This record gives sequence, C-alpha cells and structure tokens, in this order.
Amino acid sequence: MKPWGKWNPGMEGGQAAPSRRALLAGAGAGAVLASTSGVLAQPQPPSTITDPPRDFRPAGPPTTYFTDPDVITVDPAFAPYVVPNSAIRRLWTGALWAEGPAWNAVGRFLVWSDIPNNRQLRWLEEDGHVSVFRAPSNNSNGNSFDRQGRQLSCEHASRQVVRYELDGSATVLADAFEGRPLNAPNDVVQHADGSYWFTDPPYGGLLYEGLPDEAGGPSNPTGRINPRLGQPAGTVTKRRVLPNAVYRVDPSGRIDRVLTDDQVPDPNGLCFSPDHRILYVCSTGTGPGDTGPGGKGEIYAFDVGIDSALSNQRLFADCVVDGVKCGPDGLRADVDGNLWVSSNAGRAVGYNGVTVWTPQGTLIGRIRLPEVCGNITFGGPKRNRLFMAASQSLYVLTVNTQGAGPA
Repeated sequence: MKPWGKWNPGMEGGQAAPSRRALLAGAGAGAVLASTSGVLAQPQPPSTITDPPRDFRPAGPPTTYFTDPDVITVDPAFAPYVVPNSAIRRLWTGALWAEGPAWNAVGRFLVWSDIPNNRQLRWLEEDGHVSVFRAPSNNSNGNSFDRQGRQLSCEHASRQVVRYELDGSATVLADAFEGRPLNAPNDVVQHADGSYWFTDPPYGGLLYEGLPDEAGGPSNPTGRINPRLGQPAGTVTKRRVLPNAVYRVDPSGRIDRVLTDDQVPDPNGLCFSPDHRILYVCSTGTGPGDTGPGGKGEIYAFDVGIDSALSNQRLFADCVVDGVKCGPDGLRADVDGNLWVSSNAGRAVGYNGVTVWTPQGTLIGRIRLPEVCGNITFGGPKRNRLFMAASQSLYVLTVNTQGAGPA
C-alpha cells in the first residue's frame, strides 16, 4: 500500500504532497493499492474512518472483527438492528451507474440496473456469480417484484413501466397519461390492493442514462443532440409534455395521477409503510428540462385512504445529518416501519451510504459507503440482507430485521 503522505492523485508540476491528515480529511481523496509486481492497481476510494484505508475488494484483508466501524448507531434505538459480527461487503463492481436493486425470493437472486450501460445485472445467492440479466434494458432504472413474483421495471428510453410475466412475455403497464407520453418512470412498488404506484420525474431525458427529447423538447431545446444515435432502427423519439408526477395503476388498468410536481417536486424513490397506510416519496434534485424550483432532497409522507386518496402531506425528513445534505433517492421500510434510505452526499464521503429513520422521522443509524448510494432493497433467503446499489458497485450488509414485503 502506498504511504498516504507520499502520494497525491492531483500532484502536478512538483506540487508538494499533502499531509496524511489533509488527505484523510479530503472527501475526494483516494488510496492506491500496489500489486505484487509493483504496478499500481486501480485506485480505491478512501474509507470513511478506518486507518489504513479499508479495502472492500473480495480478496482484501478483513478489517472487521466485531461491529463494523462504518455501521454507526446514532441513537440507541438502532442498536437492536445491528448484527455485531456482520461486515459491509462489496459483492461486485463495474457498473457506470447502479440503481434499482430488487430481490427474487423464489430464484434467490438480485436484479439491478446499470442504466448508462443499458443492461440489467443479476447476482446469484448460491455462489455470488454476477451476469448480464437483460440487455438491452431500455435504460431501465427502478425494479421490484410484485406479490406474484413478476418483475416490474421502469424504463427511461421507452418511457414506460413494464411487467415481465411468468411465461416470459412482457406487459406495458403504463406509457402515457391522458394520451401524452410519460417522462421517464423511475421507481415502482405494488400496494396491498394489487395496484402499482410509480414516480415519473425527467431524469431519463439525460443523454447519459436515457433518451433526450426530440429536437425542441425541454431536455434538447437546441436540437443539437440526436437521440436516435445508438438506438435500434425504428426508434420513435418523444418530447416531454407532462409535468413530473406520481401515478397509480389500478388493477383494472386505469391510470390515475395521485401526486403533482407542486406537491412533491421531482418525485423519485417511493415505498409504503408495512401496513400500506403511509406512502413515502423522495423529492430529489432538479431534472433536465425542469423550469420549476426542483426538489430539495427531502422525504415526504402521506396517509393512504381506503379509496387510495392521499392526504395529510408532511415533511418526513430533510435528510440533513451533521449539517451535511444526504440527498435521498431510493428507500425501503422494514417490518417495524423504519425507513432505510439511500444517501447521496456527493464529495462528503463519510455521509454517502444509507440513513435509517424511525416511523416518527428520527435518525437512528447510518451505514457509510465509499461511493454514493442510489438505491437499496432487502433480500436474501430471510429478507434480512440490505443490498445497496452504490454508483459503480453492489454492497450488502446483514441486519437484524426484515424488509416489509417483496421489493
């Protein structure tokens, strides 16, 4: 391992190497591991607290002997959920941007999206093997499995929500509202009444992870970007015409808009409480083509009525921890109603990962990762493993609770 005080990833022109303390304090710093041949290996992200920096690679040396130092109990209420001898593990790396993990209980595998690479990946519980599950994936983002074991996927490029049937066919659940194409469905969950709820922000209009609008649209106003490049023949480009929103697909097939952008700007991740009486929605940052103020990185809660009407909107959490904005993206509830929320703190490395909140909105725990975390889900045979899709990698931590229902 290269000595921290002798290596500077940004050193040019004879600039003096910073002190070890300065590097540890710098959120963007990285450590380099040397191979046995003396050739520098891929730079490793800095650990959040461990010294020397923690090596998350499968062949890296163990650093945890009792209680992972990056699983932090903020409030004593979190202690019962921590498995003392369980360590955070990085299962795989190699994505461009990982999102949408979903656990298949029958097949005992995890599916997640690598959005810019236009593919879905699969991790097998039996031996840890990772392979391409579906490619192309229409730049899919959020995934989940419904109570019948069918996979649900939100596709950016096709602007639709798809259900993969048990016979191998695919059903489009939603691709338009009131005759106008959706923006870029992002996350989808099933309610106990059989309906599907999904968010529709504009993030798929980015060239990096979807298809920009046709010329003149909000995400391609000058028309200089050609959205057809790299797409199959016959691809039909569309223009964003709908405001951001949250929708409900009734079991009959009817699509209703249940939340507007005025209520929750740039809606992103969503989940229900264990009893399905509360809906939680993340409001993330401004998307391509947005003209309004955009989201502020907050979580909102709503009461769900018998007729699926939403009421009693309230701010659940502003996601500010120690003065650092831990922007939420995806979230899931455990059987006790706690919310486990992905955290995007950018260059504030020690705050990327997962935050954990009680049903009353009190922060009780944190899981620190060396990468920005986009989405999470509970899985494993006992549904007590927290899978975390974080930037380029997939991480897992065994916890002392279970996720609330299939996701």
